[in-house]
Amino acid sequence: MSVPRTVADVIGQHVTLELEGIDRMYLNVYQPKLQHDSGVVSFFRFHRHQPVVSSALMEPISSAFIKSIETFVEQNGIPLLTFAKKQRKDDIAADYLARFEGSEGILFVGKAQEKISVFRTEKRTNEKTGKKYPWIVKSTAMVNQFYFYAVDEDFGPFFLKFSSYFPYNAKLCINGHEYVKRQLAKEGITFEALDNGLLTCAQPQRAQKLCNGLSAKKIDALLRKWLARLPHPFPAQDRAAGYRYDVSTLQAEFSLTQVLDRPLSGRIFFEEVIRENLDLGRPDQVQLIFNRRVSKRTPGRFRTRVLTEGVTPSLHVDYKNTRIKQYHKEGRALRTETTINNTRDFGIGKRLENLPALREIGFQANRRLLHVQRTSHDCTIGEDAFQQVNKPVVVNGQRASALRFGDLAVQALLSALLVFRLLPRGFSNRELRDHWAPLLGKEAQTMTQGQMSYQLRRLRLHGIIERVPLTHRYRVTDSGWRTALFCTRCYNRILRPGLAQVIPKEAADDSSLRRCFDQLDTEMDQWIEQQKVPAET
Repeated sequence: MSVPRTVADVIGQHVTLELEGIDRMYLNVYQPKLQHDSGVVSFFRFHRHQPVVSSALMEPISSAFIKSIETFVEQNGIPLLTFAKKQRKDDIAADYLARFEGSEGILFVGKAQEKISVFRTEKRTNEKTGKKYPWIVKSTAMVNQFYFYAVDEDFGPFFLKFSSYFPYNAKLCINGHEYVKRQLAKEGITFEALDNGLLTCAQPQRAQKLCNGLSAKKIDALLRKWLARLPHPFPAQDRAAGYRYDVSTLQAEFSLTQVLDRPLSGRIFFEEVIRENLDLGRPDQVQLIFNRRVSKRTPGRFRTRVLTEGVTPSLHVDYKNTRIKQYHKEGRALRTETTINNTRDFGIGKRLENLPALREIGFQANRRLLHVQRTSHDCTIGEDAFQQVNKPVVVNGQRASALRFGDLAVQALLSALLVFRLLPRGFSNRELRDHWAPLLGKEAQTMTQGQMSYQLRRLRLHGIIERVPLTHRYRVTDSGWRTALFCTRCYNRILRPGLAQVIPKEAADDSSLRRCFDQLDTEMDQWIEQQKVPAET
């Protein structure tokens, strides 16, 4: 009985580049003093010196801010777009980015209406005097949001989204891998890019050091740099009085990218990992991955989800508002990424200064997942063994054609070899011919010595047989015997009888295998009929 190995152990033998870093970060840019009604009242009453506080005081600020954006766009010749409903903003940004030639600047400004929290005036009545008075309360409204899509010299593409309504909260979205690519390019280090990652790098240790160097201080500096360049809703006197933007984390993705030496085998390996780890979402497994105690009172649904986009499957495990996603990225790498949507899931504050603690949690969760996942075998080895036989090989300049599994002549040849496994002296050209010919329904005399030499050469270069030194005799190798036995048994006892039961119409209908396939066929036909859209009359 084989002992299951961890995915970390298995994959470690097939990784050509490993990179651990921040992927996307979605940050809340806000005025700390203006997030509650009392702070808003204080702003207008004591800072702006207004005798009566109402939402009417916000309108002039909003109008001036919108006007400054329109002026900024016009003076700098920047496209101003209005996003259509459900339009993919990233696709538009990618199109503008492809045509952008500078090192940094604004690509375009987009406008969209979104529902957000706002402050409104509510009429209340004084119980003693009966007089009406305004009162600031929180509410929601559809408000224009202005998206500034830009390129930074150090961070690459990013966007900063401003609300056009008081208190003008903003959102900053950056990509840590784009930051690393920019830094590598500035240092003259050659690399090949993946989407949100690296495929190759001339100095992988330097790339990892750059990933580690993406700090809260650098992200904050990026924000301050562009706040100084873009239209600002609060004039200098407000900022001097302490009304400055702060930053908190809304969403942070921490990724581990492991580039594989054999991409096709990597996909097979990941699909095998999915099949053998469908219990990862159980509470006992989740608490191992996130190093958090899970009880009956822990919120969230504990489950393992396998989602497929096109032909690419991905594995998802949830803990409260945090999610781990694992998938085979672009057919080249295994990507494991932890997305933290609420830092308080781990008892950590939301301010950006807590980024080091979040990094530790995210990266450790990725590593723990690989150590919790089990696989019964390294399927890349099995794939290599299968392809070693089923593909042409070149050994020391000598080429041999493939021994294809479905070729009847190959199956007969492998069956004949099994007879010679225990012969101490091995076998000769003629002895193999005498056993192989009848399996093909031929007379041994009809096969020439040249034909047999060709087959012996194929078997030898594929490692199925080896020549006995100083003789013209051959013996079956250990790996050759195992390959021949396994392939012939699979063909004769599984593939051929199985297809005979499920495909021909004349096959007996009392076979359990036949009944299962017939039922599957019926169920699929019924489902297809249900999906048909009735024609319009």
